Amino acid sequence: MSADDIQTRAKIRGYILENLMFSSNDSDLADGASLLDRGIIDSTGVLEIVMYLEEQFQVKVKDSDMLPSNFDTVDNIVGFVSRLQAG
Repeated sequence: MSADDIQTRAKIRGYILENLMFSSNDSDLADGASLLDRGIIDSTGVLEIVMYLEEQFQVKVKDSDMLPSNFDTVDNIVGFVSRLQAG
């Protein structure tokens, strides 16, 4: 994992914990835990994450990219952002 991926993961985890889970406890969110199954995000939450990703990482998320497989876990979101940044 690159240093960029580590920073990306930390930012995404922090955003989800603070803005969607209203927590500051890192242990509340495992990187592989399903955000959908745990009820942490729904369609509105996905839109919030998309807006955050576009602003924070200067990426453009297409409507066709808004799939559960891209947003279900922290791991998936980090991988998705890495793919977008790679071009």
